[in-house]
Amino acid sequence: MGDGIATLRAAVVVDYQNVHLTGHELFQASRHLQRHESLIDPWMFAGQLISARNRAQRPGMDLAELSAVLVYRGEPSPEHDPKAYARNQAQKAHWEREKCVTVQLRPLKYRYQRDAGGNLMYDANGKRVVESKSEKGVDVLCALAMVREARRPDVDLVILASHDSDLEPALDEAIALQSAKVETFSWFDPAQPRRMRQLRPGGARRVWNTRLGETEFVNCWDRSDYT
Repeated sequence: MGDGIATLRAAVVVDYQNVHLTGHELFQASRHLQRHESLIDPWMFAGQLISARNRAQRPGMDLAELSAVLVYRGEPSPEHDPKAYARNQAQKAHWEREKCVTVQLRPLKYRYQRDAGGNLMYDANGKRVVESKSEKGVDVLCALAMVREARRPDVDLVILASHDSDLEPALDEAIALQSAKVETFSWFDPAQPRRMRQLRPGGARRVWNTRLGETEFVNCWDRSDYT
């Protein structure tokens, strides 16, 4: 661009479940929907994010151009959740049709029911009975990606898309490299300002935060049928 304005090559690191569920629980549009009915498409989400970010820049500030979308998400078990596993794989394949999108899955952690004697319980098909499931290690993958992308010579800007405060040390580390510019994102509802979560670096350092609202959230829903 002219007038001394640079184009920043931007990588967006997406903590998928955090971004999806935080938006789902915040906005009126999805409050009465099932969670899978408000899944976000990473490519469309990143596009909304970059567009909003650029619109908010003051005259003369550098604008960003999307170069990579790195998505980290839990993976259901093909044994315990075969349908969810199949949808998960189909979504990964669909999202990665955009060449700049990479989806990395990490198996969900399952906790199994036990009887009074501490023995595992099995259902009629001989499978262990699931008590609960949760993501494990996805935040670590996001943290590593944040620092890795900040080191890359072909990346000028890294945007961390998450509201998880456990990732703030990774934010600090990426900033300390003094290589790529580092920014954050947050969903924001002006009717509920106190519910906004924003990651903040340690000390007196500040980073640019791009807020996206309900319109952007709905605009990036993945409306594909994965049944």
